[in-house]
Amino acid sequence: MNLGIDELLYNNNLRRALGGSRVALLGHPASVTRDCRHTLDVLMACPGITITSAFGPQHGMLGDKQDNMVESGDYIDPRYNIPVFSLYGDVRRPTTEMMDTFDVLLVDLQDVGTRIYTFVTTLTYMIEACASLAKSIWVLDRPNPAGRPAEGTILETGWESFVGAGPMLMRHGLTVGEIAKWWVALKKLDVDLQVVPMTGYDPDAAPGYGWPVMELSWINPSPNASSLNMARCFPGTVLLEGTTISEGRGTTTALEIMGAPDIDYDVIIKNMAKMAPEWMRGCIIRKSYFEPTFQKHAGKLCSGMQIHTDNAFYRHDEFRPYRIVALMLKAIRQNYPDYPIWRKFPYEYETERLAIDLLSGGAFLREWVDDPGAQPADFQARLIADERAWVEIRSPYLLY
Repeated sequence: MNLGIDELLYNNNLRRALGGSRVALLGHPASVTRDCRHTLDVLMACPGITITSAFGPQHGMLGDKQDNMVESGDYIDPRYNIPVFSLYGDVRRPTTEMMDTFDVLLVDLQDVGTRIYTFVTTLTYMIEACASLAKSIWVLDRPNPAGRPAEGTILETGWESFVGAGPMLMRHGLTVGEIAKWWVALKKLDVDLQVVPMTGYDPDAAPGYGWPVMELSWINPSPNASSLNMARCFPGTVLLEGTTISEGRGTTTALEIMGAPDIDYDVIIKNMAKMAPEWMRGCIIRKSYFEPTFQKHAGKLCSGMQIHTDNAFYRHDEFRPYRIVALMLKAIRQNYPDYPIWRKFPYEYETERLAIDLLSGGAFLREWVDDPGAQPADFQARLIADERAWVEIRSPYLLY
């Protein structure tokens, strides 16, 4: 298969269309060709293409910022002497001065298929900026490693934030190019958008089911997105950022492992299997122990569990990470009624609303967990309704 950047490099007509324009790149460490050459490097070496600036999202163009709310600054690239602007520093949306440095923006961002991944929000902000200033935007498409399955709830009106730009399902099942097409239609934007699609990409093909295993190298798009297993688990495990439960930051398997020093996970896993065993299908859930080196519960032995999708037991269409983590939180509430699950702290520059509500796109998840009378069937009814609605909404924008 070829990525969008590969198609641009191999297609003379596409390259010729960029001739005479000042071109900018929005990228990060995973912005590479199929043979792992960075997109900025190949564009700078490409005859007829003039790169005049670059932009980096959260964690920086170089991917050097480890945690959330760690900002990057602007700088001049020492190799190419072009400005590299941060969209996760002094600003989240580009300034007019930044936009004045180019005519056409190339977007080459590897997403992980989850609404809250802030690269999605940065993409939408840049589409809107290009629309307002009559700039062209080309999205060089990339695989969605989480594949086509849709899971979770649609973000509710009024809950928009940097971790939820608009009414998208948590596990949305779209590529970045498809997201761009949907956003332009949703917002009725008058913008010159071009998506350069991949060729030879099948999001339903085994064994990767979204990620072409043994064809593309896995390169972390952000520091803790360290594996295909993480990308598959992320639509559920990211919810733990809004809780006091560790999501494994400070270990080598962040967002695949979860736990706390004062919770017995033998009890939790048993209760999960009692409440909704069908929500735990499609993977292996393993009792585990870990000791984070930083962030939550640093230096403390945590009892917990790890989700495994990298084995013969993985069933792509049955795996439901959002339900698994929601069920785990419900089990904690049942077995530890007074446990302080919800973390109150500034999250992605929001100081008033709870992080868990920003992450889940409304208060429904938290209220379901905290309601002693609410059952898995109640949550399931909401999920199924939103998932069916989203599959219909996204259908016109699918490219593969």
